[in-house]
Amino acid sequence: MQVDPQPPVVAPQPPQVLKNAVKAVDTFFYDNKIVRNFGIATVFWGIAGMLIGVIIAFQLARPEVNMGTPYTTFGRIRPLHTNAVIFAFVGNGIFTGVYYSLQRLCKTRMYSDLLSKIHFWGWQLIIVSAVITLPLGFTTSKEYAELEWPIDIAITLIWVVFGWNMFGTIAKRRERHLYVGIWFYIATFLTVAVLHIVNSMEVPVSFMKSYSLYAGVQDALVQWWYGHNAVAFFLTTPYLGLMYYFLPKAAGRPVYSYRLSIIHFWSLIFIYIWAGPHHLLYTALPDWAQSLGVAFSVMLIAPSWGGMINGLLTLRGAWDKVREEPVLKFMVVAVTAYGMATFEGPMLSLKNVNAIAHFTDWIVAHVHVGALGWNGFLTFAMLYWLWPRLYKTELYSKRLANTHFWLGTLGILFYAIPMYWAGLTQGLMWKQFNGEGMLQYPNFLETVLQIVPMYYLRGIGGVLYLSGVFLMMFNLIKTAQSGSLLANEKAQAPALLPVAQDPHATGGHWHRWIERRPVQLSIGATIAILIGGAIEMIPTFLVKSNVPTIASVKPYTSLELEGRDIYIKEGCSNCHTQMVRPFRSETERYGEYSKAGEFVYDRPFLWGSKRTGPDLHRVGGKYPHSWHYNHMMDPTSMSPGSIMPPYPWLFENQIDYSNTGAKIRVLQKLGTPYPVGYDQQAVADAQRQAEGIANELKKEEIEVKSDKEIVALIAYLQRLGTDIKVKPEQATTATAGAQ
Repeated sequence: MQVDPQPPVVAPQPPQVLKNAVKAVDTFFYDNKIVRNFGIATVFWGIAGMLIGVIIAFQLARPEVNMGTPYTTFGRIRPLHTNAVIFAFVGNGIFTGVYYSLQRLCKTRMYSDLLSKIHFWGWQLIIVSAVITLPLGFTTSKEYAELEWPIDIAITLIWVVFGWNMFGTIAKRRERHLYVGIWFYIATFLTVAVLHIVNSMEVPVSFMKSYSLYAGVQDALVQWWYGHNAVAFFLTTPYLGLMYYFLPKAAGRPVYSYRLSIIHFWSLIFIYIWAGPHHLLYTALPDWAQSLGVAFSVMLIAPSWGGMINGLLTLRGAWDKVREEPVLKFMVVAVTAYGMATFEGPMLSLKNVNAIAHFTDWIVAHVHVGALGWNGFLTFAMLYWLWPRLYKTELYSKRLANTHFWLGTLGILFYAIPMYWAGLTQGLMWKQFNGEGMLQYPNFLETVLQIVPMYYLRGIGGVLYLSGVFLMMFNLIKTAQSGSLLANEKAQAPALLPVAQDPHATGGHWHRWIERRPVQLSIGATIAILIGGAIEMIPTFLVKSNVPTIASVKPYTSLELEGRDIYIKEGCSNCHTQMVRPFRSETERYGEYSKAGEFVYDRPFLWGSKRTGPDLHRVGGKYPHSWHYNHMMDPTSMSPGSIMPPYPWLFENQIDYSNTGAKIRVLQKLGTPYPVGYDQQAVADAQRQAEGIANELKKEEIEVKSDKEIVALIAYLQRLGTDIKVKPEQATTATAGAQ
């Protein structure tokens, strides 16, 4: 399918060598059943994940849609939505395409049917475990990596099974040349393995509780090195591999440029890995790391658009088919959405743009253009192309597929445009000063109420998009019913000759030397993806000046630690940040900007990525205990018009002290300077502090037992941002200079 720049030059061979090169043709069978299984899982989990997305979209407009239970609040099911869409819908989509294309590109059946089955069922069980644990509040709070340590281990094992099966298939291939799609599959496997292992380094406290090996600034850097590259190497590189296979197949045209595919691959995997720090601009991350992230993010546009151009120009001479074929319609919009998202990403990494857009719904719009347009539409195109071939029949209805296309396109527009509008509105309102030099909108809730109509429109867009997926499900079911599954598809190909006997084993483009050697290709890809991460992380961990310590910053008390874990369990960091950036608008609104040394005992870090509610890093001591008590019982009593749901169970659930001592011991091992023996006194210390808070509430005519979760949460909230003391004149100077 690739167009070589020139045919390979083959040296004249002795007659005996040519004679030995004649081989009998092997007959074998492709495994289509595993492709079908992953395809069904893709549709099922896609509907589930998108349905949860529609629910949380309307939860932001109508708090009652949280349904009044701890298991269905936005904070708990928002990570369920992201995990379901990324790892269940897109993940199964990746495996559907890889298992189909890899067999045909290597001209062999998958290495092991047993490994294929273990991979399939293991991956589905991991998804089910996420469906169970995340609503129950078992979470690390790390974005796209919320699952706790036992599930992390299961992910590692199943990923190894996938890699074993993939590399085993490549090893027994009957085609010497590794097609460009396989390069992206290999890079995906290797990089996701490295990302997952490094980011998931945690020390267990109990069966479903752990603390991150990293703290504060280091934890933030590792997390967004992972988070950005989960987008890069789970949502992008494998789908580029699928694009390079399925787009030429559907168009009936060869890939536009072989040379461009080489440049696209190597530059993309090398540059992408550096860009994570652009998620942490204007935070406590060292400036040099932020600058590296910006520089490489801007450079990313070149390889990204190289891939988009290679995809779109592959359609040269086939554009007439786009009018008629829904598969090509989906693919054109998918590749275009990829180009839009990969232009916007570098733009958002520019500091002047990031200062307005970060923490707003602009980022939500950006992410969903990629997810709904690039990943969603390419998945739909692939399924529409595959299903008739798997079932030896025609697609049941092109008309329904075309209707799906237009519903999906309208859904993306109804989703993205209101969110762009909302994000720009938020960013500008947060920064607006009046003629007297005061904040124009000092009450954060004013900015929230302004964008509630956009949340309704976003929800409508989600409904439109999801309705198209239901149409696709019906279309695929009817297609399957009109044919029969070709579970084992017969194929023939000559065996791969030894290099000495193969007249085509040498010569041609210089890159052929790498393409024909999967080990060398894997080593080169691994080196390319390790360089950026190593250069950013090693100095941040080893050079102490990157995280200056602050003597007044002390570890959390045992009650504050329990309150912090309740905050994490309820998913509060999905709506609230804990990072005051050095802008005048933020220091006027929240207080002194955040310092790196304040987070040295935060495992995990909780800087957040979006402000649906105000930043909380300086909330400690800002309000009396009674304010927090009433706010959690009924947010509208303290903030009329609030879209935050109430949390009545916090007033009924008792604080779980069963693992408090174990938590202290784990944190001591990780370097938190608790006094020797504090683990034995931790519960008693927590109970004393809880009694003090309950007595303070009693003075404000609020009766509450000291063993309730709300008391621990109040202890944590009242601690936030109180470790550093800033004199009024220092605060004024800092505020005036922080632009």
